[in-house]
Amino acid sequence: MYLGIDLGTSGVKLLLLDDAHTVVATADAAVPQLRPQPTWSEQYPADWWAAVESAVAQLRAQAPAAWAQVRGIGLSGHMHGAVVLGAQGQVLRPAILWNDGRASAECAQLESAVPTSRQITGNLAMPGFTAPKLLWLRTHEPAVFDQIRTVLLPKDWLRLQLTGDMVSDMSDASGTLWLDVQARAWSPAMLQACGLDVSHMPTLAEGSAPTGTLRSDVARRWGLGDSIVVAAGAGDNAASAVGVGARTAGQGFVSLGTSGVVFRVTDAFAPATERAVHAFAHALPQRWHHMSVMLSAASAFGWVTRLTGRGDEAQLSDAVSVLNTTRQAQAPLFLPYLSGERTPHNNAAASGVFMGLRAEHEAADLAYAVMEGVGFGLLDGLNAMRATGAGQGGAARRDDVGLALVGGGARSNPWAQLLASALGTPLQRPQGAHAAAALGAARLAAMACGGDEAHWCHPLPADDTFMPQPAQQAQLAERYARFVALYPALQSQF
Repeated sequence: MYLGIDLGTSGVKLLLLDDAHTVVATADAAVPQLRPQPTWSEQYPADWWAAVESAVAQLRAQAPAAWAQVRGIGLSGHMHGAVVLGAQGQVLRPAILWNDGRASAECAQLESAVPTSRQITGNLAMPGFTAPKLLWLRTHEPAVFDQIRTVLLPKDWLRLQLTGDMVSDMSDASGTLWLDVQARAWSPAMLQACGLDVSHMPTLAEGSAPTGTLRSDVARRWGLGDSIVVAAGAGDNAASAVGVGARTAGQGFVSLGTSGVVFRVTDAFAPATERAVHAFAHALPQRWHHMSVMLSAASAFGWVTRLTGRGDEAQLSDAVSVLNTTRQAQAPLFLPYLSGERTPHNNAAASGVFMGLRAEHEAADLAYAVMEGVGFGLLDGLNAMRATGAGQGGAARRDDVGLALVGGGARSNPWAQLLASALGTPLQRPQGAHAAAALGAARLAAMACGGDEAHWCHPLPADDTFMPQPAQQAQLAERYARFVALYPALQSQF
C-alpha cells in the first residue's frame, strides 16, 4: 500500500493506492489562505501539517486494514513557494505562495544580475517563482533574511516533518529559478544573485528516488510500521503527469485546478522563454517538460459562483449546460487574470475583466464567460507552446492523440467539451482525474520502494472523451479573435 500526499493551495488530499493500482481511499482537509495585502498570497506551514494530520485521521478511519499496510509515502505540492527557516529549523514567517505577485521589480533585478538566467533555468523570471521572493525579503524584510539558513518548497517542508531530512526533487526545484535545469543541479550563479549559496538549499533527488524514512514518532502516532520509505516526489504538475501516465515525449495533460496548465513531456531540455513557456525537469529521470501556466482557472469559476450567489459550482455548471448557442455567442468576454497572468503575458498586474456586459445577462451568462475565458487562456498557452517550438527535444506536436484532462474543474462536462473545441484537440478525462497529483505521488512512492516505472506510470482508463465539435469551434474562433485583442487594448489600464 502506498500513500500519496498532495499539498494544494486550498487543501491537502491524501490517497491510498494498492499493488493492483486500485485507489482504496482518499481524504481531504482544507488549508486557509492569507491575503494580507493586494497581490500578496501566503499560508502558515503549520496549517499544512494540521491538514495532513486531519486527513490521516480520516484515512485511518475509512480503511484501517489498508492503512496498516502502507510501505511508502510520496509527496506532491504547489510549486514556487518560499518557506524560510532559521538555524533551528524554525519557520521565520508565513510562506509566500506561487500566486503572490509582490516581487515584480526583483525579477528584472535578477535577470540583470545573471544575463544568462533564461538559458540556465529555462524560464523567465516571474514574480511567482521562489528566487524573486527571496530578493524581495532581502530588501523589504532584512531582519528575516539575515536569519535564513534554509529555503524549502512547500511539500519539502512537509517532508522535513515526516523524515527530518531537507530534500527536494528536480521538478519542484525547477520552479525556484535556482536550478540549472539541464544539469539537474543547483546553479551557484543564480543563488549568489539572491545572496544565497548551496548551503541554503536542500539536497536534490529524482522524484522516484527514496529520500529517507518516516520518523518513528510520527509512525507511532499515525499507527504505521517501521522503515516506511518517503519518495522525493514532485511538484504538483509533474506529479499529475505521473498520475495520468505521461512519461514519454509528447504525452501530457490539461489541468483545471486552482491554476490552469498545459503540460507536455520532452526528452531533452529545450528552453522556450519567448512567450513565457516554462521548461522544467520532469519528476522522472532524464526527462523534462514544457508547460504553460495561467494563474486563475477553476478558482475563477469558484469566484463567479460566489459573486453571483448561485448555489454551488455544480449547480452553476448545470445552468451553463442548458444555454443555447445564441446565448453563448452573446455572453460577455472574460479576461481570467484575477491573480495576474503568466503564459503568455508574464504580467502580475493584469486583472480580470468582463467585456460586453448587458442588462439581460444573468449568472449563467457570466459563468459561461468565465469557462470560455479560462479556455481561451489555456489556448493562449497552448499556442505559445506551439509557436515557440514546444515540439523540440523529441516532443513533436501530437494534438491528434489528445491530452488528458485533470483537476477539480475537469468534473464539469460542459467545460470539458468547451475546452476540447477551443483547444482543437481530443481530451480524455481519466478516472479519478481530480486526484491525479495525489495518485502520482503514490505512484512515485511505489517506485521508490523498488517498483518498475513502466509498471507504475501507465495511462489511466478514460472516464470520458471529449472531441472538438466543428460548429462550436467556429463560434469559439470568432470570440477568441476578440479575446486576444482585449489584452493589448487594456494593458496600459491595469
